[in-house]
Amino acid sequence: MTLDYETADLKEFTDSLILGRGTRHEDWDTLGFQAKAGDRFKRAQIRYVGSGATGNHENDNRTIASQGFTFSNMLLPAGAEGPEHTHHDAEEAFFVLEGEVEVGVHRDGVVEKRTLGYRDMIVVPAGVPRSLKNTGSTDALFCVIIGTQKPQVPTYPETSAVFGISRD
Repeated sequence: MTLDYETADLKEFTDSLILGRGTRHEDWDTLGFQAKAGDRFKRAQIRYVGSGATGNHENDNRTIASQGFTFSNMLLPAGAEGPEHTHHDAEEAFFVLEGEVEVGVHRDGVVEKRTLGYRDMIVVPAGVPRSLKNTGSTDALFCVIIGTQKPQVPTYPETSAVFGISRD
């Protein structure tokens, strides 16, 4: 939780801007509803700034409130996928830290795929359907940045494996 710059002690304020790895945790539940379409959709979100588009995590006091973007890590086990989805309100960037992630960009039933590895990045504009898959034999860890303070929940087109699945 970020303190107020004008009123807080400067040391405490500065400390409130830092999020250490030791205070993060893997949230396997936030996207757990997608596993109703199969275990290959199990993955964990590790939040740092804001709650992303995965639900309301505003009461998570281990994160910094978003002022204009969200930032999290995603842990994608070997063989796991992030289904085809679209963020209509913001661009989304993926930056690979460990492993390999195959990113698909979808249009009119055609999927253009690219494999990203260590320190590779893709920025997908708002309104463009995308998907992810760990095609490697080890876990993939990558940063997810969404370019708005509170992203709308993404949509899943009829071609997505999780189309019509409830978040409940």
